[in-house]
Amino acid sequence: MKAGYDFSKGKRGAVLPAKGKTRITLYLDDDVLAMFREQADKAGRGYQTLINEALRSIIAPEVTPVTIETLRRVLREELHAA
Repeated sequence: MKAGYDFSKGKRGAVLPAKGKTRITLYLDDDVLAMFREQADKAGRGYQTLINEALRSIIAPEVTPVTIETLRRVLREELHAA
């Protein structure tokens, strides 16, 4: 090892920037966070993913993710119509 290193041109932060995601600090009510964590445990997914999907459905409601419940409802409607 050298006795000293030159960090004058160094940059602070991640070595590889994350694409498409930004780290922020966000304060949520305890009950809201608990609900998302509970749903995430039942679904076997991450609670942050569920929060992201909920926010996305508000921004663009027509682009909501397909869930099993939605798929079942649509199939029932189509089978009933046939």
